Amino acid sequence: MNIGFIGLGNMGGAIAARLIASGHAVTVWNRSPEPARRLGEQGATAVATAREACAAPVVFSILSDDRAVREVLLEAALPAKPGTVHVNMATILPDLSDELAAALGDQGCGYIAAPVLGRPDVAAAGKLNIVAAGPAADLDRVQPLLDVIGQRTWRFGERAAQANVVKLAMNFMLAAAIESMGEAASLGSGYGIEPGRLFELVSQTFFPGPVYQGYGRLIAAAGDEPAGFTARLGLKDVRLALAAAEAVTAPMPFASLMRDTMLEALAHGEGEKEFGVVLGRSAMRRAGRQRP
Repeated sequence: MNIGFIGLGNMGGAIAARLIASGHAVTVWNRSPEPARRLGEQGATAVATAREACAAPVVFSILSDDRAVREVLLEAALPAKPGTVHVNMATILPDLSDELAAALGDQGCGYIAAPVLGRPDVAAAGKLNIVAAGPAADLDRVQPLLDVIGQRTWRFGERAAQANVVKLAMNFMLAAAIESMGEAASLGSGYGIEPGRLFELVSQTFFPGPVYQGYGRLIAAAGDEPAGFTARLGLKDVRLALAAAEAVTAPMPFASLMRDTMLEALAHGEGEKEFGVVLGRSAMRRAGRQRP
C-alpha cells in the first residue's frame, strides 16, 4: 500500500521503519531532513513538503505537540485528497482532535486518532498497544497497517477524540507511577537500600509488568543514556491532561503536583533527558542525596 508518513522522531521513525520493512511504499516527511534521509536509505521516498506526503491514500502522522500538529496538518498539509484516511498518532488535546476530524471530514477524508502505548524499542519490534477511535469503516481500512506496528488495537468508539483522552489518562498514570517509584527509591536510599534491589522486589510482587520493570531499571541506573522519552514531553503530556480535565471540571490535584515536579526538572536543565531518570533524580535531589 502507498502510505504517507509525517513526523520521524524516535517513535515516528521506528513506526515508519516497520511499515517500510513490511513491504509498503512509504513517503516520508520531517521538519528536519536527516531522519527522512535515513529512512530513504531503508527504502522510503523522502519529499520536501508535508503536503506531498499527504497525497497517499493513507497518511500517518506523529508530531511532537499540539502546536506542531496545528502548524503542519491544519496549515501546511491541508487541503487533503478526498478519500484519504489520516491516522494521527500524536498525543494531543481532544479539542484539537475534534478540529482535525471536522476539517478532514469537510474535504471527504477520514480521520483516526491512534496514539500508542510503548517506547521506541517496542515500536521497532511491532509490539505497541494502539489506542484508536474514529469511524469504524475507516478503522477497518487501516487495521492491517496497525497490525504491522502493534500487538493489539484497543478501539474506543466513533469519536476520534476519545482515543486522545484515553492516552492522556494513561500517560498521567504512568507519570504518577514513576514519581512514586522515585520517591520510594529516595526513602530506601536513606536507609542504605539499593534502588535496584527495591525495584526487583516491587516488579516481581506488587507491580509486575513493563512499567515497574523498565522504569525501575532506569531510576536505579540513574544514567544519561539516550532518552527514549524526554522529561519535556512528559511535562507536555501532564499539562494536556490538566487542560482536558479542566474542560470537564474534573479535579486532578496529583497531576498539578506532577507538573511542578517536572517544571523543577526543567529548571535544572534536564528537559531533554530521559523522563524516568529525571523523576528519580528529582526525588533524590529533594532529599539532599544528589547535588542540584
